[in-house]
Amino acid sequence: MAISDLPALNALLNGTCAALLVSGYLFIRSRRITAHRACMLLALLTSALFLVSYLTYHVHVGSVPYRGTGWARPVYFTILLTHTILAVTVVPLALVTAGRALRGRFGPHVRIARLTLPIWLYVSVTGVVIYLMLYGAG
Repeated sequence: MAISDLPALNALLNGTCAALLVSGYLFIRSRRITAHRACMLLALLTSALFLVSYLTYHVHVGSVPYRGTGWARPVYFTILLTHTILAVTVVPLALVTAGRALRGRFGPHVRIARLTLPIWLYVSVTGVVIYLMLYGAG
């Protein structure tokens, strides 16, 4: 795999994470705790792999400028700004949320998960949107 392949891999990892988060949410709503746990741990793993791939790419390539014009430009930078801020906050949130569940502290886990899930899902989905806006669909 070449460095130039990493943005597509990153988008795939973000999309996979989003699907795992939605699946995990649906599983817990239907009381399928084992399936929920598996999805959420896989979402953590997928996010960790994304972070390694993302950092590897940007260490080698640096910053990639957005070349869009017109109305798409402010839309892109708004999405990028909110994505970046929330991506930084979701790391500790996800770790605390998972840690509480793994220690069996389910009351506190549920309380923080209600905040963590929508932020993590937003970050994952907007990661794919940013890829599509920056690199195109194919």
